[in-house]
Parts: sequence; C-alpha cells; structure tokens
Amino acid sequence: MGNPKWVLALWAVLLLLQLACASHHTRLSLETEAAPPSVPASIVSPLLRTGYHFQPPMNWINGPLYYKGWYHLFYQYNPKGAVWGNIIWAHSVSRDLINWIALEPAISPSIPTDQYGVWSGSTTILHDGTPAILYTGIDRPSINYQIQNIALPKNASDPLLREWYKPGYNPIAVPVAGINATQFRDPTTAWFAGRHWRMLVGGLRPGTLRGEAILYRSRDFKHWVRAKHPLHSALTGMWECPDFFPVGEAGVEKGLDTSEYGAAAGVEKHVLKNSLDLTRMDYYTVGTYDNVKERYVPDNPTGDVYQRLQYDYGNFYASKTFFDPVKRRRILLGWANESDSVAHDKAKGWAGIQAIPRKIWLDPSGKQLVQWPVEELEKLRGKPVTVGDKVVKPGQHFEVTGLQSYQSDVEVSFEVSSLDKAEPFDPAYSNDAQKLCGIKGADAKGGVGPFGLWVLASADLAEKTAVFFRVFRGGDGKPVVLMCSDPTKSSLTPGLYKPTFAGFVDTDISSGKISLRSLIDRSVVESFGARGKTCILSRVYPSMALGKDAHLHVFNNGETDIKVSKLTAWEMKKPLMNGA
Repeated sequence: MGNPKWVLALWAVLLLLQLACASHHTRLSLETEAAPPSVPASIVSPLLRTGYHFQPPMNWINGPLYYKGWYHLFYQYNPKGAVWGNIIWAHSVSRDLINWIALEPAISPSIPTDQYGVWSGSTTILHDGTPAILYTGIDRPSINYQIQNIALPKNASDPLLREWYKPGYNPIAVPVAGINATQFRDPTTAWFAGRHWRMLVGGLRPGTLRGEAILYRSRDFKHWVRAKHPLHSALTGMWECPDFFPVGEAGVEKGLDTSEYGAAAGVEKHVLKNSLDLTRMDYYTVGTYDNVKERYVPDNPTGDVYQRLQYDYGNFYASKTFFDPVKRRRILLGWANESDSVAHDKAKGWAGIQAIPRKIWLDPSGKQLVQWPVEELEKLRGKPVTVGDKVVKPGQHFEVTGLQSYQSDVEVSFEVSSLDKAEPFDPAYSNDAQKLCGIKGADAKGGVGPFGLWVLASADLAEKTAVFFRVFRGGDGKPVVLMCSDPTKSSLTPGLYKPTFAGFVDTDISSGKISLRSLIDRSVVESFGARGKTCILSRVYPSMALGKDAHLHVFNNGETDIKVSKLTAWEMKKPLMNGA
C-alpha cells in the first residue's frame, strides 16, 4: 500500500506461523518527534490509549502467520514518530492473538530495490515449511516507483523468526509496459496449483480508473512471470492490499488453507478483497475461481461497484487474512487509523491500532462472510453484569451499572414488539447506508428504532457514542435493517473527524429478534450486528467520558417498545501489549 492523501493505511502483514519456544521482549529504541503545544489535555490522556487492542509501545503503525507455536504480526511502523514516514516492518509475537511481545524489527530498507521504502505485503509458507515475505520496495528517491521483493528467514528453526535476509535474486516483479509503476503494490499470500505458485499484486491500469489484481506465476518462487490478463478488475480506482482465499461450505466455520481448491478439498467459493485508495474502505466479493483459465468471477455481477460488501463499514482498512492451521480457521486483521489530527497524534505519541482479530467464514446464505472476535478474547473478561427481560419504552433509556464500561465487552439480544410502525424505505439509499444514517442518526426519532447502546457516555449524556439499529419497510413489504455507529456526540473536543458509519444487515427480523455485540476500548468502539453479519468500528475521543467517568446505556428513540431479552457486560482486563 502506498502513501495516499490525508490518511495513509499501510497494511501490516499478518503472519500467523506455528511457533513454539521462548518468549523474548525487546523495546525498540525510538527517536520521537516533538509534540506541538495547545493540544487539549483529554487528547493526551492515557485513558484514551486502548487497553486490549493491538498497539506498539509508541509512534505510528497501521498493522499475520502461525509458525512453530507462535502467532506473528509484522506491521508497518514508523520508529521516529506518530505520523507516516520512515516505514519499517516491526514484529510482534503472541501465543494467543491477545497478549503480544515486541521483537526487533524484521526488515528495513537495505538493498537497491527497497532503499527508499519497505512497504506492505504478505507471507507464504513454502512447501518445505519455510515462511517467505513478499513485499513492495521503493527504489527511487523522487518517485514512489514500486517493485516487488522477497525476504527469507536466516534461521527457519527459530520459532520467533527474529532475523531475515533478502536473497540476491531480488526483485521478483517489476513494473513493465501496461503497469502503472506508482500504483503497483502489496503482493498477496501466494497459493499453489498445477505446478505453479501464484500471487496477486494490486494495481491501477494506466490512464484509467480500472483497479486490477495483477496475476503472477512461478515454478520455483524465485522467477515470476506476469499472466496475460489480471485475475479480476473493475472500474473502482486503485486496488491496494488485495487478498484472495477459499472459503468452505456455507454456514460451516472451518477455514481453509489458501492453496485449497475444488469441491474435493471442501472449497465452496473464493473471496477477493481489495482496499480502495479512493474511498479508504475495504470491499470484497464472493465468487468462483477457475485455476485453469486463471479467472475469478463474482457471483454478483455488479458487486464490485453497487451495494458492495465490506468487511467493516467503519474505520477499517488495509486488512489481511491468514489461515490458522492449528484451529483450522481463517483470521482477519485490519487497521484502524486515528480520527483526530496529526497535531493530536504527535502530542499523544502514538497513532493507529489493529482491530481485534476476527474469525471469518461463509454465511449460510452463501452470499457474504460472517465475522466474530476470536474466542481467545474472552479470556480477558472479568465478572459479568447481566440485565434481562427489561422493556424500554419509546423515548426511554436506562443505564447499565455495576462495571467500568470504558474497557468492556457487551453482548445484548433485543426483541422488537412489532414491525408495524417501520418507516418506508427510500430506495435512493440502497447503495448508501452511511448517508442514510447521517440523515437518520441516533437522535432522529423513528418508528422501529433507533434502538441500541450509548457507550462512552458522560454522566450528563453531553458526550455519547450511539450504536444502534433502525428498521424500515421495503417496497416489497419486507423489513430493511440498518445498523449505525453515530459518534457525532462522542466528544466536546473541537476539530475531530466524527463521521457516522453504517451498513445494512441481511437478517430475518420477522421474529423481532436481533443481537449486538460491542467491544468498547477507551477510544475505539468495535461492533458486530446480528452475530457478525454487519460490523462497524469507530474511533472516538471523549473529553469527559474517560475512565471511571464513562457510562453505558440502552436507549430507544423509536415509537415501538423494545425488550432487552438479555444483556451481559464484562469489564475487560488489559493483556500484555508490547511492553506499553
């Protein structure tokens, strides 16, 4: 991924490798930039630094592989400040995806084909079990001329993979005729079929807005040849951080290795994901892959441009999946940038987090993916607080007490008493849930909803972030469910970027039942609607609702009674986090 405009998401390569053996911690020696004056005290409060989401000790990141008993997270990192620049590949390891230990950086600029930048990429496990890093290098000082390289471990018997080298046959792919040299980056995890390895590189066809997944093949993982045509392309703008992987039978949670292919291997469909440089969002399609014709065809012919599926409809970018061979699952990690200013980031001394790792699988409908936080997260749960069978009348709300909710995990099941008062759905918003949520936010009274949670709320409710559902009636009489995260009242601090985020939820609410889970972590609210069918992550910066002064409420601003069948909230303990 490259260096875009006002916010850059350089994807951190997720390397989940099977590692075993010793744990080792090295705190990086950091040369920090000076923090500017006149930044609100609440912004630099340690109570805004996340408690259980991945962060390095300090400075800028954006954010896997399993090897010999250890999960590895390689991530793009600036060791000199909390802004983009001076990017290297930092390296942390974990036994459980929750507690992380920082190691020495994995790779830095050191050869002619990466001397001006080590950008993002992916990892692959070779036939002999050796991991390989494929990454984008910059080789010119005055232009982001992008070249693909490879790095290998110096000692593959080291489960911590602490040292890497760059073989002399670099680079492995260069921009030739027909490739835009400044829009050619982020090689994927490679897969093997028919005596050839294959990898994708994100690109933008010269002189057009056609994003493409440029396909390369190799017999030996050293010499790569560009295929005659891309695996897939669409008129969407530049495709950054592509990801391509198989998924199993619809509704079955088991994951598959990237090289699995065909019904005999349990492959139902393939997923192609891209991060769009124009929108700073991650989109994906579900479709069919032919490894003879080297073509991928989405099931939805308009899915690249209309009613696009997203992993997350909020602040979530440059994501990457990997296959966990021990638990036979596919894990998704994504980067969440800050929503404050660069001046604020410099004052805080840090910027950027990783979303909680999510297990992903194909929905029973076969039309989309489902996501859920990895089970290891539940080890951080403290004593639960439970509320059940409580009716929330129109215009009412109640506080959930008995816990410090600023660092918590909340699961709630709602029951809508009737759908009769659902507002008519305007089809003009069929492709723009975010705009609809911006118009009909948490305070806009409706028929069925908005109902949900106020999180990180101040005592007087002057500050609060709303996560909620609103139900409409479609033209065919069927319910249309909108899920929103509305941070417009999240903070009284001026100058913050506080967009509403939203997505439609493909769920049957005819029974009136729907669920919500929100991971609340100081300056991030990560929510999962209808058991993970729609996910939204928001960054927020309360000035009053900090620490023990943060409150949690259930609210109903609709005209229809809402019952909380069951709500359980847990305080979350702080894991080991890179020495911070």
